[in-house]
Amino acid sequence: MSENRTLTGIPGFLVGHWTHAEARTGCTVILCPPEGAVASASFLGPSPGTREGVLLSPDKKIERIHALLLTGGSAFGLGAAGGVVRVLEERGVGHQTPWARVPLVPAAVIYDLGVGRADIRPGEAQGEHAARTASADPVPRGLVGAGTGATAGKYLGGGVPGGLGSVLLERHGVRVGALAVVNPIGDVLDERGGVLAGPGVGPGAAAFTPGDVQNTTLIAVVTEHTLSKSECRRLADAAQAALARVIHPSHTPWDGDSAFVLSAATRPPADPLLLVALVQEAVCAAVRDAVRAARTD
Repeated sequence: MSENRTLTGIPGFLVGHWTHAEARTGCTVILCPPEGAVASASFLGPSPGTREGVLLSPDKKIERIHALLLTGGSAFGLGAAGGVVRVLEERGVGHQTPWARVPLVPAAVIYDLGVGRADIRPGEAQGEHAARTASADPVPRGLVGAGTGATAGKYLGGGVPGGLGSVLLERHGVRVGALAVVNPIGDVLDERGGVLAGPGVGPGAAAFTPGDVQNTTLIAVVTEHTLSKSECRRLADAAQAALARVIHPSHTPWDGDSAFVLSAATRPPADPLLLVALVQEAVCAAVRDAVRAARTD
């Protein structure tokens, strides 16, 4: 069996998809270890679509979450988180309160209603399916899950498949896994700065006004190394900065990019500089992996 070089190569994290190929939409669930993962996030752009995003701010009391949902379907797709919560409740996973364990499942969406069928979106049943089928197997990539209807390079209209990608990187014993849902208005760049996906001519080549909420890249980064919630936030900001290296232009007025960082906190803290570098390398690699995998579907 080949080595798992995707996010699920980090022990304790499981990934499951629900995909509707005809409607060009889907959702992806990342299940954390049963005790949860310390997590924070960074949201850039005017139109991020999220659930429980405020909870992830470092100044909020709760530190650990139990799953993360990335989904298509715009605001409709956020309802899929309810299905994930149901599965976790059945398994006795959640934040202990006086009367019940409450699973905490933040979520973020892309707008994919214009590429397939707008009347079919992920909901509770679809989120439940993704959670029940989540496994530690290598993450299926390409036009699957939340990346099914993702497109890139839309500043002239249209766009090319963006997809979903995932990688695992290791340097000097420090490991991070990343998963990307690639739905930007800008071009995706390869390792040498050439155009990997998109028109490659740059904005201004034609008179086109993109829709306000149609472009968002979603990033999830996980690690075993112990991090505080504030440190997760700083790494989430670093992940956003990495998008500027691989997407051009990035963080435009029409993008609502979301980056999440989750720590299982099962290994000692890692060198901060090395961790930042690895997170940024992993984000760039996951974005490129998504586009390349989408081409083969």
